[in-house]
Amino acid sequence: MPEKFQETAILIRQEEIADQIYSMCLKTEKIAAKAKAGQFLSVYCNDGSRLLPRPISICEIDSKKGIIRLVYRVAGRGTEEFSKMHAGERLRIAGPMGNGFPLKKSKALIIGGGIGIPPMLELAKRVTGEKKIVLGFRDELFLAEEFRRFGEVFIATEDGSAGVKGNVLDAILEYRLSADVIYACGPTPMLRAVKEYAAIHNMECYLSLEERMACGIGACLACVCASKETDEHSNVKNKRVCKEGPVFAAEEVEL
Repeated sequence: MPEKFQETAILIRQEEIADQIYSMCLKTEKIAAKAKAGQFLSVYCNDGSRLLPRPISICEIDSKKGIIRLVYRVAGRGTEEFSKMHAGERLRIAGPMGNGFPLKKSKALIIGGGIGIPPMLELAKRVTGEKKIVLGFRDELFLAEEFRRFGEVFIATEDGSAGVKGNVLDAILEYRLSADVIYACGPTPMLRAVKEYAAIHNMECYLSLEERMACGIGACLACVCASKETDEHSNVKNKRVCKEGPVFAAEEVEL
């Protein structure tokens, strides 16, 4: 089992990079040295009335400097609290949680949709072979220019304001993109479509699932997803996204 740590991290800097989407950099002692692309942190509120941590995907890792970057959307009181914090303040965190993406040396398609885009940035840095990056937005873009440092980027927007009008699959078809392996993170309908596309084209595929989480350690079963095999913990056909995931081989899960 991968090592996990609880730390009190120092907020180095934070900025709003799109409407209600924030980029936060945290100084850690141990977590940054162990974290992998695709893992997440459990971030605890300083307000004691909110006991459960907020799971936030890791966007970037600087293991040498001991810095982890999180990019998150304000979606409730917990993340709203985080968004109002300033440099020098402290946050209790636990991690790295979950598993990460397996790094293949094959021709890759890296696909992110919505708030599933941030965790793909560290992956884009670490995939060493040929890669194409496909990003899907509702309207306002974020992080797109940062992805361009690591590969050719293709954009899809629901309103057609940038790139292809539609979703990530529309962009893949429009630009006739192909690969040996797909990595994807985003909302369930997007992942379902990507999984079907990969199966039709006989492509290896890894999906990072977005599910609501509570404990973050696999005990409460709040974040289960349907699976093809019986889970040893619950004795039914499901997987705990926070424990066995969030990254799964596409054939492992039912979406």
